[in-house]
Amino acid sequence: MRSWRRAAGRLAPAAAAAAAIVPAAIALSDPGPVGQRVLPDLEQETPAGLIVTHAGRNWRLGFRSAARNVGAAPLVIDAARPTLGRRTMRADQVVARTEGPQEVVRGVGRLRYVRSPDHQHWHLLGFDRYELRRLGSRRALVRDRKTGFCLGDRYRVAPAPAGASAEPLYTGSCGLERPALLGIREGISVGYGDDYAANLEGQYLPVGRLRAGRYVLVHEVNADRRLLESSYANNAASVLLHLRRRRGVPRFTVLRACPGTDRCAP
Repeated sequence: MRSWRRAAGRLAPAAAAAAAIVPAAIALSDPGPVGQRVLPDLEQETPAGLIVTHAGRNWRLGFRSAARNVGAAPLVIDAARPTLGRRTMRADQVVARTEGPQEVVRGVGRLRYVRSPDHQHWHLLGFDRYELRRLGSRRALVRDRKTGFCLGDRYRVAPAPAGASAEPLYTGSCGLERPALLGIREGISVGYGDDYAANLEGQYLPVGRLRAGRYVLVHEVNADRRLLESSYANNAASVLLHLRRRRGVPRFTVLRACPGTDRCAP
């Protein structure tokens, strides 16, 4: 009887300690995000403003490009780097939810400080891509070398989608002439878009070596799908072009515009 009581006495403190540990473990567990994600929806506008220019020994096809947010929430990018020694910033996407705090999705891209004759500021790399394909082919004959986009509310979408912001919120210059920044926020509000004019900061493709014929000019936003969206079905748009040459000068005629698709058939 005494040996049993001694054993019970030894077990009692251990059991009490275990009982104290269990509630603490439950309290420290992370329940994770609550509610549903509320996401932007980036829509690529059809290439426009086509112009042919001569640069050095080559000919260029310039164009306007624009992507707009027609989703239920703004596209918000927070970017940062630990030291000035890092040439790029890691881009995180801030995502709204129907309940609880916002969610931060890590590593959706990179930002780099770009110096060009037009301007100097921080660009989100690979935000929009451009290419020329021969009609009926999915292979790109010519691709862009654009350094990225400075995201912002540059123009208002008409007609405005449901939930559009009454005023532009992202109107900054993306750290213009501030290469020493360690962090920056960029974005596109609901009901606003970001556009670049023809020939500005990589808004062109070299066409000096292309033969006469029919080609498809494709613009695609978020082509790598790293940015979270409610839909990717409207991320590409294209135009069908006819190229002919007159005394060596390339001339393009727009045969058809194809919003919402990278396949533009006659």
